[in-house]
Amino acid sequence: MLDLNDAGPQMAPAGDLIPDGTFVKVRMTLRPGGVDGPTPDDRGLLKASQNSDVKMLDCEFTVVGGRFDRRKVWQHLTVAGGKADANGQSIGWTITKSTIRAMIESALAIDPKDESAAAKQKRTLPSLKALDGITFYARIMVEPASSAQYKDQNKLANVVVPGDPEYDPLTRGEEVAARPVDAKPRQPKTTQPQGNGWGNTAAPQQDAPPAWQTPAAPTQGGAPAAAGGQKPNWL
Repeated sequence: MLDLNDAGPQMAPAGDLIPDGTFVKVRMTLRPGGVDGPTPDDRGLLKASQNSDVKMLDCEFTVVGGRFDRRKVWQHLTVAGGKADANGQSIGWTITKSTIRAMIESALAIDPKDESAAAKQKRTLPSLKALDGITFYARIMVEPASSAQYKDQNKLANVVVPGDPEYDPLTRGEEVAARPVDAKPRQPKTTQPQGNGWGNTAAPQQDAPPAWQTPAAPTQGGAPAAAGGQKPNWL
């Protein structure tokens, strides 16, 4: 006998997009692409573009809770290559660094203006792989297709960080009104060969795990910290 009473509700069709401007909580999973990244832990982590010298993180974002629970969004974050700025730094990597910083601030409730030693330490990663599994708040957009050959798709518009008006309500589990992006159709991009985006980035002083992978001490009446190498629930 096969008992299906404990099965969850069926997921929405893949072609049914999350409405433009929706605020959600997401968990990021990194999908290895076979190309080495900047640290030994990043071996085989990156994905190479088929049309340029760009190397990127292949990210899967899964909605956690709410009306769109378990829905997925896929997006690439450039780590190296592509167009360069006046200093020879990959523009794509510069954008990605800002996005990653915001993810950490959202996950750990760090004020973006906090420049204390403790906040700076939490923004320091031993590797890109350390981001795998991070949970944070984000606004989802609908990106129009560049031509009739493709379909519109969901993307992350921005990460919601402390100080944003939506952050506190989201942390309380409240549903926040959507703020549409109304993006214009994207244009095909051309890239210029460029060296590793991490070439000008200083290595962290310590290879300590990021703060969201360090179980916190249990508080009275709260849930116990994760044990046995399991990742904690950050939010």
